[in-house]
Amino acid sequence: MNRRQPGSHRGALRKIARRAMLERGLLPDFPPKALEELSAMERSAHAWQGPRRDLRHLLWCSIDNDDSKDLDQLTVSVEMPGGMLKILVAVADVDALVKGGTAIDGHARHNTTSVYTAAEVFPMLPEGLSAGLTSLNPGADRPAVVVEMTVAYDGSLAGSDIYPAAVRNHAKLAYNSLAAWLEGAGPVPEQVARIEGLGENLRAQEKTARWMKYFRHLHGALSLETVEASPVFEDDELKGLRAERRNPAKDIIEDFMIAANGVTARFLESRGFPSLRRVVDKPKRWDRIVEIAAEHGRRLPEEPEARALEQFLQKEKKADPERFPDLSLAIIKSMGPGEYIAEFPGGEAVGHFGLAVKDYTHSTAPNRRYPDLVTHRLLKAAMAGGRPPYGAEELKELAAHCTEKEDAARKVERQVGKSAAAMLFEGRIGEQFDAIVTGASAKGTWVRLPDPPVEGRLLYGFQGADVGHRVRVQLVHTDVERGFIDFRRAG
Repeated sequence: MNRRQPGSHRGALRKIARRAMLERGLLPDFPPKALEELSAMERSAHAWQGPRRDLRHLLWCSIDNDDSKDLDQLTVSVEMPGGMLKILVAVADVDALVKGGTAIDGHARHNTTSVYTAAEVFPMLPEGLSAGLTSLNPGADRPAVVVEMTVAYDGSLAGSDIYPAAVRNHAKLAYNSLAAWLEGAGPVPEQVARIEGLGENLRAQEKTARWMKYFRHLHGALSLETVEASPVFEDDELKGLRAERRNPAKDIIEDFMIAANGVTARFLESRGFPSLRRVVDKPKRWDRIVEIAAEHGRRLPEEPEARALEQFLQKEKKADPERFPDLSLAIIKSMGPGEYIAEFPGGEAVGHFGLAVKDYTHSTAPNRRYPDLVTHRLLKAAMAGGRPPYGAEELKELAAHCTEKEDAARKVERQVGKSAAAMLFEGRIGEQFDAIVTGASAKGTWVRLPDPPVEGRLLYGFQGADVGHRVRVQLVHTDVERGFIDFRRAG
C-alpha cells in the first residue's frame, strides 16, 4: 500500500522532473524574452510569406495521442488513375513564425526536444506556439510543408514531391479509438462519422500504410514491438501504469513519417543541400544478438545482416507473440541508440539499420524536435533556390548537440518514470516477480517486469545475466527521489 498522502504524487513527481531537467543541463522554463516574443506574436496578425498551394479543402486529419496538444502533422489519401494512391503528409511550418536568432529559437536550440515526463511536459516551444499558433489544430488554417508520395501496389514509391501549402485540420483523432474502429473492435469515432468520406479515406490510408510496411520489411526493416508504460492519475494521485502497445492507427503515422523523412533526405540531396541525418549504424552488440537468436534455436550470420535478423524476428513473433515485446527490447538494447550526423552531398550515407534505409532524416515533428526545425529551414531554402542557412561546421555542431540533448531528455523521462514506478512499489518490498534482463554492462545489470512494465536494477545475483535472459527477482529497495527500484535474484 502506498504510504504517500493521496493527491501528493503528481506534485512530488513534478519537483523530481524539474530537478532532473536542471541536473541534465536542460531548461525547464522559458526565459522572459521568449515569453515577450510570444506575446508579440499573439497580438499581431501573421501573414504567410511566399506562394502556397491551397489544400485546405482536402480531408486532412491528425492522428495522435488522446492528450496531445502539439499537432505536427496531418495526413490524407488521394486516389490516382490505375489504382495507385497518393499520400500527402502536411507538416507544420514552424519556421514561418520561429526564426533563427530569436529567444524562442535559442531556448529550443538549447533543449532540442520536448521532454515528456510522467507528471509534466516541458515543451521545446512555448505552448502558445506548439499547442497554438504553430500547431495544426482542428478548424484552423495553417501554413505547412507538404510531402507528396505516390505509392505503388507493392508499397514502393512511384513518385514524390515537396512544396509549401495552406492546410486545415478537419478532425483531431486519437490512436486508440481510431485503432479500435479500424480493427472492428469499437465504434466509429464521432468525427469520422460526421465528416463525409473521411472513413473511406482513413481505410485507404491504413491499406497504403500496410503496403509500405510490407515493402520496408521485405528489404530488411526490423519488426520490433515494445511496450511503453503510461502513468494513470486520478486527481493527481498515481493509481497505476498502463501498458501502451502499437496498433493500426499508430502504424499509419509511423509508416507515413518514415517515408516522408526519406523523401525529405533525398530531396535535399538532389538540390545539393546538406542535411541532418538520423542514423543507426551496425548494431553495437551484434554478437549478443547472435547469441539471443541461438537461444531461440535460430542461426544468424557472424556479420550484421538486417534481412536475416528480420526473418528471425518474424518467426519469433509468430511463434510467441506474447513474449515478442521482451525479445524486441533485448534486440533494441543490443543495437544501441541512434544519433544525428551532418550529411553532405556526395558523401556515403550511413543509413538506419533498424529501418533498412540509407536516406533518413527527422522532419515531421518541428513543434517538438529541433532537428526537424533545422531540416525545414534547409528545405525551404532549397525550394526557394537559395543557399543553405547553416554552414558545414555549424551543422556538425548541431548534430552532436542534438544527440547529446536527446540523450539527456531520454534520461530525464526514464528517471521520472522510474520515480513513478517506485511510488507504486514502495509497499511491495519482499515480493517476487518474473523479469527479463534489459541491460548488462560494467555500469550495472537491469531487468524489466512484464506487468506493470517497470524497470529496475539487479543489485545481487547478476553474475552471468545478459540481455534477453529471463530471471526471477525479489524487490529489495525503492527510492522515489532518485527513481531507484532494486532487485536481487530470487533463490
